[in-house]
Amino acid sequence: MNAMTAPHGGRGVSRAGLAVVVALHLLAFWALLRMGVFPLPAPLALLEVSLLAPPLPEAPPKPAIVPPKPRPVEKRPAPRPVCETAPLALPVDAPVAAAAPPVELPTVPPEPTFAPPASPAPTQPRFDADYLDNPRPVYPALARRLGEQGRVLLRVRVAADGLPLDVELQTGSGSPRLDQAAIDTVRRWKFVPARLGGEAIVATVLVPIVFSLKD
Repeated sequence: MNAMTAPHGGRGVSRAGLAVVVALHLLAFWALLRMGVFPLPAPLALLEVSLLAPPLPEAPPKPAIVPPKPRPVEKRPAPRPVCETAPLALPVDAPVAAAAPPVELPTVPPEPTFAPPASPAPTQPRFDADYLDNPRPVYPALARRLGEQGRVLLRVRVAADGLPLDVELQTGSGSPRLDQAAIDTVRRWKFVPARLGGEAIVATVLVPIVFSLKD
């Protein structure tokens, strides 16, 4: 019995026999390819397609702005001033008017100016009046024995009633005993007060005191 025939009177091919047949055909086809009977088709070239964005429309070039050329300024000479004096035409027979006599205006006498009365200058206090009866300074005995002498200048501030307010040493004699004797004596003096107009005021006067051994 043939192996490819099925039992039961050869009605069909079994599955195993069919697989064997297919395997034989594949083996034969592979052998033919090895021998170069059937050349393999060349590999197809791949076609690459890339989508490109359409180019943007170029902006039209801006027209170049050309500044207008300045027009040359024509220098025109300045017109010269012309002074024309028209002649004064007088009629021949016209009478000439006589000049009017000048009008004299009354003179106004200037107003008298009165100067303000000058304020009277203040008088200085006096210490040499006879009626004051001011005593003379006493010569210190020690200064006399030592032969001290000299001139003392005192600055005295006299009140309105004629009494001394302050007695200061302006210039000394070189001997403190003579200076102190002069200050003590003048503090007991009376003065004629200074006056401003008819009013007695406070003022300052310089009083010289001389100590001399010849006296």
